[in-house]
Amino acid sequence: MPAGVLAIGIIAGAVSPKDDTDSAPAASSSSAQVEESAPTAADPVEETPAPAPAPNSTPAPAPAPAPAPAPAPTSARVPAPAPAPAAAPAPDASMGQRNARSSAEDYLDFMSFSRSGLIGQLEFEGYSTADATWAVDNITVDWNVQAARSAQNYLDMMSFSRSGLIEQLEFEGFTPAQAEYGVTQVGF
Repeated sequence: MPAGVLAIGIIAGAVSPKDDTDSAPAASSSSAQVEESAPTAADPVEETPAPAPAPNSTPAPAPAPAPAPAPAPTSARVPAPAPAPAAAPAPDASMGQRNARSSAEDYLDFMSFSRSGLIGQLEFEGYSTADATWAVDNITVDWNVQAARSAQNYLDMMSFSRSGLIEQLEFEGFTPAQAEYGVTQVGF
């Protein structure tokens, strides 16, 4: 199709210079005008092919609106990352505090500890009292559950009286209420 328009422009340009005896720049200017005029003259002749590209151009914009709704759900996804700033307090923690917290979580994965017992274990590892205390205060732990697990661990190794088991749990650092809860949970 563009080759046909170009051919018409060349033919019209060849005809125009014969009429104009001006310099070559005028002829090229004239052929540029002829090319613009050629589609007008060719409109009746090439009118059928010209509408064919127009429908092709029209369907191209039609798919463009389809992707436009796709970004709308992407916009809906943007609020989802908003909860990430909730984790922002972690950067305020020092490396020692973050490492102590990680160690505390690791210990609780395989052993039972009282709050004071866990702080003591972290101090034994070399963490400062401040970092160990911060770590224990910044993890989620149910100390009653820890007391019950510790009570069960003791009973799995040896026999205890109820009062003896409570004393042992308190010695480990559990509060009297936590020790009572732990002993009750194991069946005493």
